[in-house]
This record gives sequence, structure tokens and C-alpha cells, in this order.
Amino acid sequence: MDGEYVIGGVFAIHYKELTKIHNYTTVPEPPTCTGSINSRELRFGLATIFAIEEINNSTELLPGIKLGYKIYDSCASVRAAMHVAFQLSNGDDPMFQTGHNCSQLGLVMGVIGDSGSTQSISMSRIFGPFNIPLVSHFATCACLSDKQQYPTFFRTIPSDHYQTAALAKLVKHFGWTWIGAIYSNSDYGRNGMVSFLEAAHREGICVEYIESFHQNDPNSKIRRLADVIRRSTAIAVVAFTSSGDMKVLLEELNQQPSPPRQWIGSEDWITDLQLLSFSFCAGAIGFAIQQAIIPGFGDFLLDLSPSDLAASSVLTEFWEDTFNCSLTKTTSAKKKSCYGTEDLMTLKIPFTETSKLRITNMVYKAVYAIAHAIHNAVCQETNFTTYCKKQTRLDLNQVFTELKKVNFTQNGYPVSFDANGDPVASYEVVNWQKSESGIIELVTVGYYDASLPKGQEFRINRNLTWLDGDTQVPVSVCSESCPPGTRKVLQKGKPICCYDCIPCPEGEISNMTDSPDCIACPGEFWPNSRRDACFPKPVEFLSFDEVLSIILAAFSVSGACLAIITGMLFFHHRTTPIVRANNSELSFLLLFSLTLCFLCSLTFIGAPSEWSCMLRHTAFGITFVLCISCVLGKTIVVIMAFKATLPGNNVLKWFGPPQQRMTVVSVTFVQVLICIVWLVVSPPFPMKNLTTYKEKIILECALGSAVGFWAVLGYIGLLAVFCFVLAVLARKLPDNFNEAKMITFSMLIFCAVWITFIPAYFSSPGKFTVAVEIFAILASSFGLILCIFAPKCFIILFQPEKNTKKYLMNKNQM
Repeated sequence: MDGEYVIGGVFAIHYKELTKIHNYTTVPEPPTCTGSINSRELRFGLATIFAIEEINNSTELLPGIKLGYKIYDSCASVRAAMHVAFQLSNGDDPMFQTGHNCSQLGLVMGVIGDSGSTQSISMSRIFGPFNIPLVSHFATCACLSDKQQYPTFFRTIPSDHYQTAALAKLVKHFGWTWIGAIYSNSDYGRNGMVSFLEAAHREGICVEYIESFHQNDPNSKIRRLADVIRRSTAIAVVAFTSSGDMKVLLEELNQQPSPPRQWIGSEDWITDLQLLSFSFCAGAIGFAIQQAIIPGFGDFLLDLSPSDLAASSVLTEFWEDTFNCSLTKTTSAKKKSCYGTEDLMTLKIPFTETSKLRITNMVYKAVYAIAHAIHNAVCQETNFTTYCKKQTRLDLNQVFTELKKVNFTQNGYPVSFDANGDPVASYEVVNWQKSESGIIELVTVGYYDASLPKGQEFRINRNLTWLDGDTQVPVSVCSESCPPGTRKVLQKGKPICCYDCIPCPEGEISNMTDSPDCIACPGEFWPNSRRDACFPKPVEFLSFDEVLSIILAAFSVSGACLAIITGMLFFHHRTTPIVRANNSELSFLLLFSLTLCFLCSLTFIGAPSEWSCMLRHTAFGITFVLCISCVLGKTIVVIMAFKATLPGNNVLKWFGPPQQRMTVVSVTFVQVLICIVWLVVSPPFPMKNLTTYKEKIILECALGSAVGFWAVLGYIGLLAVFCFVLAVLARKLPDNFNEAKMITFSMLIFCAVWITFIPAYFSSPGKFTVAVEIFAILASSFGLILCIFAPKCFIILFQPEKNTKKYLMNKNQM
């Protein structure tokens, strides 16, 4: 249609170009389209006509100016698109002009198209030098944002730069980390897939296979790609393809359906209503341009008249294909005749579905964008009226400049371009869902808005259905997620998404899914059985509520009671010869020290504290030295007593009671001095032992100074050996009440206990170290009291006839 200003339109109304063989001996024929009609692309062309007619009838936009249009079929072919671009650039003048008087007759002010990125790239390179704006409604390749190469390119659809990032986020959102990837072997598919793979890598997504194809490829290549999809282990497949390419692939897959696959689609094919007939793709998800309603457009499509059909070979072909009839007089036997009066309302086809327009609205906005640019170039606002100058010549640079600045709203949808000629990126998340009648419908389930803050761009607000109509999100992973308590170990030679789950080593945990490493618990913590959390280690010490502690405490108290009872028995019979015979004062002091020895073992039971640690070792050392010093005194008394019986020997007066007391005090004082030095220099202190057991804490008393501890034990051992030697020497002295033999046995037991204590002390773990100490104290104490006092108590209680002075003086009885 002619007009003061012409807008061009280029759409892939046919699926392919007729292949021709050129012999280069004749002028090549113009490209010819073949194949079936793409009804969606036809609708794009009619939307261009509808928008131009709407503008021509408007009193606000270009009032008094008539716009014309030229619409061409690119056959989804680069060659055909370039041919059309040259036609639109040359105008209608068939003569080649030189100089500055070039004719502008029929020169377009701007062009709408093409749907394909590859075709748009070729056309934009041709239009660029002439400053002819190319506004695409469907070319999404991010490469077209490069103003150095494509200075006059604009688009009303967002760039793939945003869509690929959104697709990667969508795949990650549903946990699909193992996917297949296919793409159209075109600029649209190649650039889109490169951008998607970069975004997928940032999201930690792995790709099992990457395959490219084109609808014009040999059937063998399409078949090979279908087999790759069928044999793959990845359930999710990202398809960044054009609708024409996808149609060819789905037709091949339909012949021998593959195992269920979760399709994730780019906006080019996911919204193509003609592809909804492939039921095995139910559950497909992807991004789509926001749906819109263009008032009056539905009636415009349905009002095609016979004259419209007769004036357009494309509309004639569409009509005949739609109604399976022929408008020509020569009809075939297979087709009936039709007259152009058939009603499209009776058919439910994607062509007449105008309630949810998406890309068609992009075409509509593109026409209005060019119209607004022309309006701003030729019209002026004066006194609330708009005046437009009718002229046959308009500098294309003016239209190009004004197009960069357009900013308006049409039917509630904003239209503007950034510095790269791109609009604000906004998508709907769509899902192919089966209705109750079994028909697949395109359902909007969420939104993606690139203008929102990071992390808030993506949202799902409706339930989705997946492959086979399931409501459970399908799983597409190379390896199942590693649960807490394990870590990922990559499988050799495979992508990072393929790994084995290895349990965390002892003492380490992982508290999140798919942890790459395990972390060690702090020193006082230990993992639980699942190794997914650290808990405080149980603190272990010899407490009073344990059976072992109760038994040891019972023996300790029993021993103390035995010593007290023995002392009371001796006190009651203190005037008898058997009590008086071996220094009753030392006997009572020995029984008192034995009582303390039994009771000091109680200080080893319970949680160690600063005071208890110092008390237990010093009390043990001092009481035992006191005990042994008394035994030593009694041994010396025996030896001196028998030596005093020799004629002229008055040695006993040098070791009387005062000297005996002095011996006990002086010997004990040395131990007291050792203990004081130990406590002052480096006293024992409570300590958490983290090394003996990994899984628990041993609360024990550290020695502080090991020298001090072994000095205390060494001093006790030295006295015990000295006492033992003296007792051995006195064991054969003739006396009925000679204690030397019993002292020898008691010292023998004492030394045996403490000699075996040393290896047992170092080999016993944890709280059993304390138990060994208590056992050694009790064993040596019981050895002393039983060996020294048991025989005397037996005589006092059961053989009183031997407890007489006569028996004592009768040396021949021994």
C-alpha cells in the first residue's frame, strides 16, 4: 500500500526457500519460498497492516499523514532476507542514479523484522550505511546490541543476554544440575547458547551434551540428534532454537518417542501454539514475552474478504491450506472448491487465537515506534493542536535520531529503547499443562523482571505440571545430592556435577547438602553419629554416682571404720601386755594415720577442682609418710628393745618415747616441706584432657610439677624400703609379741602395690588412672592394718590367755 511514508515488513511466512542450482550462464532468479505457511508469521504481517491502518485513522498520531507498507516473505532464509533488504533500500526506482539527485520514491522510513536473528544481522548490515532503522519484534541475539556493527538496529523484544541468564537461574531453581543442551545452528542459537553456557557455569550446572542443528540439515543428522536425546541420562533438556527448527526435531522424536524429558525452552518456540500438538512435551517450561490484548485485532483477522484473498497469493495459499480447499477453478480430485466466504470462527487454530498475544504485540509496538519517530520528525504541537507537514522527502537520519528518543505507552504497554536499542527485559514463565480434556495449554506460572534488584527478579506464583502430568519436580542430576555428614569427591574425568559422597572422617562434620569439604569440630566438641553437627564432648571423671566410685568409697569408709574400731579396741585394752608391748603410743598414731590414709582416697573421687587437686596429692603424701614413719618407729623400737636386753647395753634410753615422737615428726616434716615447695612452685591443677580420648574430655588433675609428684612418691618409697630392710633384720628376734615379721609382710605388700602402681598408672586411661591411685592407697593401707593389727586383735578377742605378761616373758614359747 502506498503512502507519504512507507514502513517495510519482513517476515518468514514460509518455512524455507526453494533450493535452486545456478549455472552462472543466466541471470539468477529471485529467491522463491516453498513449504507450508507459518500462520504465526502471517499473523505478524497482518498485525503490521492492522497497526498502520489504525495509525492512518488516528487523529493524534500523524494526523493527515497516510502511511504505506511493503511486506515481504524472507522464507526463513538469509539469502532471501538480504534480497528483500536490497529491495527495500533501493525503493521503487528501477534506474540507477548517480550524484546528489537520487530519487527517494518509495524509500522506506523504517523496517519491521525479521523474526530470525541471523536474517536480522544480514539485513542490518545492509540498512546501516543508509541509516534505515530496523526494528525487530523477535530477533533476540545479544550480538545485535553492538552499536558499532549494527548502529540502526532496534528491537521491542528483550535481548537474549537477559533470557539466557534467566534460563540458567530457572534451571538452577529446580535443581537440574545435569542437563542436555541443543541449539539452532544460526546466529540466534549459537550466540544464545554461548551466553547460556556461561551463565550455567556460574550457577554450577553441568551439561552432558551440546548439539546444534538446523531445519535444513539432512534427515540423518536430525535422526542422530534425536538418538542422542533418547540415550542421554540427563532428564532436563534446554532447547535454544527457533520454532521452525524445533518443529523438525519434535517431528523426528515423535516417530519414536524418547524416555520422558523435561524441556526448557527459549521464547522463540516455547510460545508457538502450533507446537502444542506434541503431547510428549507436556510439562515444558520456559520464558515468554508478556501476553497482551490488541483491541480490534481479532475482528480484523476474521474479516478477511474474497477480495483480500484474491489480492494476495500468500493469503490465498493460507486459506486453501486452512480449509483444505481450492479457490481456483481447476480443483483437484482431493480438494473441494471454496469461495473465500468460509468462516474462520468455526476453526480453532492458533491463527485466530488473539486473547493472549505475545510476539504479535511486539510487532504492533514496533510499528508504533517507527510511527512516533516519523511523527516527532514532521509534526509540531501548536495551541493544543498537532500540525504535520506533508512532504515527499524526509531525511532518514531524522527518523533514526527520533527513534532513539521515543518513549510512549500503547494500550498500556510502555515502549522505549536504551542506548543499545533494547527495551527493558521482562518475561513471563510459561508451562505446557494438560487440561482436563487432554489438550496442552500454555499457562503463565510466574514472572521474571530484570529491572528488579538482584535475587528478586524471578518468582513463581502458580503450580506447575511436569513431564507425564506429574506435580513432582523431576530430578535431573548426574549424582544425587550428598547429605550432611558427607563430602563430595569428584569422579575422575567427569564434570563437577558427577561425584561420590564420602563420609566425613572422624572428628569432622559437614552440616549442609553437597558440602565440598568437611570441617573439624572445635577441641571440646565432637560429631554426632550422623556427623552433621558438633556437640560438646561428654566430660568424664570419677564421680560419686558411679558403681566403681561407690565400691571404692565403701572400701575407703570401711577401712577408716576398721582403723577407728581397732583404735577403740586397743584403747579399751590399753593396759594389757599385748598393747603395751610395742609402744602403744605409736600404735595409736599409726591407726590415726591409717584412718587418714583411708579417708584421703575420697578426695580423689568427684570433679577435680583447684583445691581438691592440691589436697588429694599432698594429703596422700603426708598421711602415708606419717603412717610409714610410725611403722619405722615401731621397727626401730623392736630392734632397740632386744638390743637393750644384752648385758651392759643401755641403748633403749636413747630411743625412748621423746625420740620416737621426734623421729615421726622429723620424717613427716620432710614430706611436708616437699609438698610446700611443690605447691608453691607448680601446684597440681584441674585440666581437661583432650588427647587420651578423641570423643570425650577427661577431667583430671594435672601434676603441675612432675618432679614434685615423683619426689613425694620417691620419699614414700625410700621410707618404705628402709622400713622393710629393718623389719627383715628384726624378723628372727625371739619375742612372742615381736611385730617385725608382721611389719615385714606389710612392707612387702606395700612395696609390691606401689611398684605395680607405676606401670598401671601410665597404662590406665582417663578416670581409671584415678581409680588405680585409689586402689593403691586402699590396698597398701589394708595391708598395713591387717598385717600389723589383725593378729593382735585376734589374740585380744579370741585368745585372751595369750594376752598375759607370763606369756610375754616366756621366750621359750617362740
